Amino acid sequence: MTDVLSRLGLRRMQPRDLAERHRVATPLELLFDLVFVVAVSQASQNLHHLISEDHVGQGVLAYLMVFFAIWWAWMNFTWFASAFDTDDWLYRLLTIVQMAGVLVLAAGIHAAMVEFDFLVVTWGYVIMRLAMVAQWLRAAASDRAARSTALRFAIGIALVQVLWVARLYLLDGSAAFWTFFVLVAAELAVPVWAESGGRTPWHPHHIAERFGLFTLLLLGESLLASANAMFDALAEGEHVPELLGLSASGLAVTAGIWWLYFAREQHGRLGSLTSGFRFGYLHYVIFAAAGAVSAGVEVEIDEITGHTEVSHAIAGLALTLPIALFALSAWAILLRPSVARWTSAAVVAGAVLIGLAGLLPAGEYVVAAVLLAAMVIVIEVDASRADRPESARPEV
Repeated sequence: MTDVLSRLGLRRMQPRDLAERHRVATPLELLFDLVFVVAVSQASQNLHHLISEDHVGQGVLAYLMVFFAIWWAWMNFTWFASAFDTDDWLYRLLTIVQMAGVLVLAAGIHAAMVEFDFLVVTWGYVIMRLAMVAQWLRAAASDRAARSTALRFAIGIALVQVLWVARLYLLDGSAAFWTFFVLVAAELAVPVWAESGGRTPWHPHHIAERFGLFTLLLLGESLLASANAMFDALAEGEHVPELLGLSASGLAVTAGIWWLYFAREQHGRLGSLTSGFRFGYLHYVIFAAAGAVSAGVEVEIDEITGHTEVSHAIAGLALTLPIALFALSAWAILLRPSVARWTSAAVVAGAVLIGLAGLLPAGEYVVAAVLLAAMVIVIEVDASRADRPESARPEV
């Protein structure tokens, strides 16, 4: 069997070593992430336009629905690659097929969010997921120890994709809407069922790095939105102080979000199956909030320049609520176990105040940036205190 694979230019898809040193993201994984940025950008832009046109509820709901497809397909590939990346031509080809699915999904995001027409998005998603079925079947054929788990993944994913396609053509109206969430639950259940047959050997350092890199790409959207504020100020020559203030605040917010996310090492918290599921699943909130920050900045630009139909409060909340949600979720998922109680209280209080800052009559983005900076200072003080030996700490 090995000789046949060798002649075809293939390798046996055996599990990677959990103790492998210097396990880092590959160039293929980085390219994979860049394709997903296209889909995230489309979702963020459509969220921005829907909020600015006073379709807030529709925009938020549609964004969260579309973002599930983006996040879930990305995360499933990331977890698989951490365990079974062979980097031969077939593995690369199947990964590129998934990239094609991402682009198809991105092409359908506008229709999905504006008209709730999920035809193109669903087919793009199914293309990505069926490529993963092929990867899992290859893993099942290559490794006896991982066969049960790999087959469970392949069967579970394939069955749910059949249901997604059936939903497109057999259901409409409220039935199609509510079954979306039923199938989301089914997707989330597949890894839990599959891993119960044996844990896949994903690498904690690799997983932590991959999630961090994707967070950086999402923050790039916020930087672009901040740059747009500056460009608009220079091009139009109107509302210059407000737009420059928003641009500076947007940069400070992006830096603060980055600081919060990377304030502590995360690989040590990925030692068990339960912690892995918690880390991966709850990142939906972190990623979705980070992606929405750029939409909030763009809505603020529209509000400053008079190109929106929503009130000042709605425009402000469009920016401050995603920042607050990111801060709360980053604290709950990444920071809470490693910071003091007073630090946790300060971070939670700061996040609540950031959210409420959207209701201020003016300068809400400046207040949000200042509060986020204060939150970062508190976390750094906590870190310096934790690093000091007990004898050097002042008595309290």
